[in-house]
Amino acid sequence: MDVMGDKATLLETGRFAQPADREDPGAAAEEMRHRLAAEAGDVDAMSVLGSLLLRRGDLDGAESMLRAATAEGDRAAANNLGVLLHQRGYAEEAAGWWRVAAVAGSAAAAHALGRHHRERGDEPAAEYWLRQSAEQGHTLGAYALADLLEHRGDVGAERWMRTAAERGHREAAYRLARALDRRADAEGAERGERGAERGGRSGQARQAGRAGQAGRAGDGAPSPADEAEQWYRQAAARGHRRAALHLGAILEQRGDLKEAGRWYLNSAKDGESRAACALGFLLRDAGDEESAAVWWLKAAQDGDGNAANALGALHAERGETQTAERWYRAAMDAGDVNGAYNLGLLCAEQGRTAQADQWYRRAAYAGHREAANALAVLLLQHGDAAGAEPWFSKAAEAGSVDAAFNLGILYASRDDEAAALRWYERAAAAGHTDAALQVGTARLREGDEQDAERHLRCAAGGGSAEAAYRLGTVLDARSPSVGPPVLGEPAAEKTECEEWYERAAELGHRRAQVRVGMLAAGRGDVVEAARWYRLAAEAGSRNGAFNLGLLLAREGSEPEAALWWTRAADAGHGRAALRLALLYARRGQLAQGQRWASRAVELGPAEVAERAARLKEALHQELTAGRPDGDSGAATRGRAGRMGTDLRWSGA
Repeated sequence: MDVMGDKATLLETGRFAQPADREDPGAAAEEMRHRLAAEAGDVDAMSVLGSLLLRRGDLDGAESMLRAATAEGDRAAANNLGVLLHQRGYAEEAAGWWRVAAVAGSAAAAHALGRHHRERGDEPAAEYWLRQSAEQGHTLGAYALADLLEHRGDVGAERWMRTAAERGHREAAYRLARALDRRADAEGAERGERGAERGGRSGQARQAGRAGQAGRAGDGAPSPADEAEQWYRQAAARGHRRAALHLGAILEQRGDLKEAGRWYLNSAKDGESRAACALGFLLRDAGDEESAAVWWLKAAQDGDGNAANALGALHAERGETQTAERWYRAAMDAGDVNGAYNLGLLCAEQGRTAQADQWYRRAAYAGHREAANALAVLLLQHGDAAGAEPWFSKAAEAGSVDAAFNLGILYASRDDEAAALRWYERAAAAGHTDAALQVGTARLREGDEQDAERHLRCAAGGGSAEAAYRLGTVLDARSPSVGPPVLGEPAAEKTECEEWYERAAELGHRRAQVRVGMLAAGRGDVVEAARWYRLAAEAGSRNGAFNLGLLLAREGSEPEAALWWTRAADAGHGRAALRLALLYARRGQLAQGQRWASRAVELGPAEVAERAARLKEALHQELTAGRPDGDSGAATRGRAGRMGTDLRWSGA
């Protein structure tokens, strides 16, 4: 009779079953039956009774039975006697009985003996006995052997870890999944590096992460990432809380949020604080802030710094700065350097720059790259460019994209365009929108239109209105000039450059709004043109105000047109000032016309200044001739009308 598996489990946990409050009548009857048989000299009954007493915690009663059975050669009793002696602290005597049982073929005893030798640093002996146990099909032996081989870096570790996992060992399943996970990451990074060598998208390859590992391997076997997920799932299903956490993370990354939440919940209920924190973020993203706070609180109370930071941010958003500061400090006390960084942000928002400097420095010295960048920005704001530069450099070298961009700005302020461009390029390669715009603009100045377009597309795709506008101008310059549609023909589809202009215009870019209005006017769509001109004008665009005035004047709304021209002229638009001079001259308001003509001469450009000068002289002659303002002045009004017929739209 061999009950070693149960005993080995007891050895592993270091706990024995305690007597129940109420004794099971069936168990009591079984024990009595075995006791009677043992007293009659039945060796098997002695061994079983000894194991029952051992489980119940009756070590004295168990020892006598087990020694009696062992003396009769029962290997199960020898193993269990070893367990009992180990429990009592007689490790060497326990090892002696395990050896007896192991030599007799007990896999459980071989496992226990192997662990005994490993605890004493005798790895060769440990490996020998653990291998004996594993090869006999003992699950715990296979796991212990895998653990020993993995510790030594032996490639055979995975085989035995897989064996233990296949036999239902949940920790083995979890560790096998972790090993496969690391392999998937390494293969993904290697593929990304090969792609970079071939001019591929190394950043995207690594960023794709697990998604890029999905599917089947070339030989039809599951990919390491897929296989890792299967083992996480098996371990989680057996109640392994860390496996449930990792499985939840995989599912969340894939977008299976409902199932991810279930596994996070299972793990969190089992006491995994990281799962409670992750569950809080899922709930927050789903709009359930109150439930999120409950789980963050549970995780933070269990010492999770990330959850404490999340609680701090939640209270900061609500304006509860004192509570926020308390949680940020709790995060810092839990060893999360983000707590110091967030304290710095909180102090900076409140204008407490000295304290912000202190917390930023604490986080930066601990290696927090964004804190180093924030500290540099703070120093720069106080005029300490020399002190800011090394912190920008430290943050950028550590991988802060914002710091790389800020270094570009710093060097540009010193007129070191070459150094600025190097840092802009570095930030742009990491996806920084404004840096891509700067690189694109620099390439345009250099005449490298192809590279400029590539960077402008990246920046525009990242939401930069200026990049979208500049990309529109690049594409516009290549496009053939298209006049208004011929009557009866369908209007042409919008070109790509017009689509980029519209994207910039929708983001509030005033020059793009003017340009979209001009394109609409060119198609004959006056309503659309007026809408864009008005948006630009109301945002302060003098070109938009001028063009809106032209549209309104053509539609017969001259008084409103004059209002927009006045706004444009007051903002320095020469053509608008000339338009007003002509308007007042036609009305016979010569003094007003002369004033605006003088303003147009000042503002220019040259063509406008020349015309305005001629109009000003004509108005002066009319006024000095003694004609009262508002009298006939027909000749002057006629000249004014002719001078105003060829005024162009004002471009963006």
